[in-house]
Amino acid sequence: MGLEAAVEAAAEFLNKAVKPVLVGGQNMRVAKACDAFVELADSCGYAVAVMPAAKGLVPEHHPHFLGTYWGAVSTTFCAEIVGSADAYLFAGPIFNDYSSVGYSLLLKKEKAIIVQPDRVTIGNGPAFGCVLMRDFLSALAKRLKHNPTSYENYHRIYVPDGLPLKCEPKEALRVNVLFQHIQNMLTGESAVIAETGDSWFNCQKLKLPQGCGYEFQMQYGSIGWSVGATLGYAQAAPEKRVIACIGDGSFQVTAQDISTMLRCGQRTIIFLINNGGYTIEVEIHDGPYNVIKNWNYTGLVDAIHNGEGKCW
Repeated sequence: MGLEAAVEAAAEFLNKAVKPVLVGGQNMRVAKACDAFVELADSCGYAVAVMPAAKGLVPEHHPHFLGTYWGAVSTTFCAEIVGSADAYLFAGPIFNDYSSVGYSLLLKKEKAIIVQPDRVTIGNGPAFGCVLMRDFLSALAKRLKHNPTSYENYHRIYVPDGLPLKCEPKEALRVNVLFQHIQNMLTGESAVIAETGDSWFNCQKLKLPQGCGYEFQMQYGSIGWSVGATLGYAQAAPEKRVIACIGDGSFQVTAQDISTMLRCGQRTIIFLINNGGYTIEVEIHDGPYNVIKNWNYTGLVDAIHNGEGKCW
């Protein structure tokens, strides 16, 4: 009864909107609702975006995929489409200071349907409990009118990204050039691990091929998380070539996990982005405490490797 009532109310809410959008959140994973979300997107024709922690949960080759909705640092033109929508369905969102860019998202509660793993809230009310997200999205897909207006608006204003200028001989490697090379490396057999900090933002710009995994940790913003996560992912999914983007400050917190990677014979590629400190913290509050000791990182890995197995 609750499911039917929730679907009825949501369908009425969305079918009268002119340019509604869909936004996927990270709780779709725990709700096992990613396939149902794609089913809904296929059916309704709305523009589709994801919140940053949900990157990789929705296929980026979907014809109506816009990119990441992350306020002021969204994928180009994505925030404009979501912000100008007259209705939006968020599936599994977590709104915290990180995901909302300091609670700066220009969203209006009365325009939103919030779908959590076992609860649906429509605008300022009503709310429906004991409704599973997967069941709700699948049932809603059968009740919505096809309405591609929001995606058509996006297509009207979209301008393709430019390419970074080529590096001159002996010029220092630029981040945009590095990530262009990383983009070209990605396949469906890859998985990307993005560390807290600069890599949060740079990895969000990567366009994931079908089947490419993606993980990053936004709930707590724990630096050093990615080294252990890279170890665990590579061990759990040996068929994937894990590509990790890690800053020097984060790497120094958990560098010893490299030892287990080598012992287990993992094939991970780590791009260690050495910018001499806690650069992301500089953007928040600068000070001498953000400068760290520079290591001989290749020398450290060689010492851990100790001439055994395959390393470089």
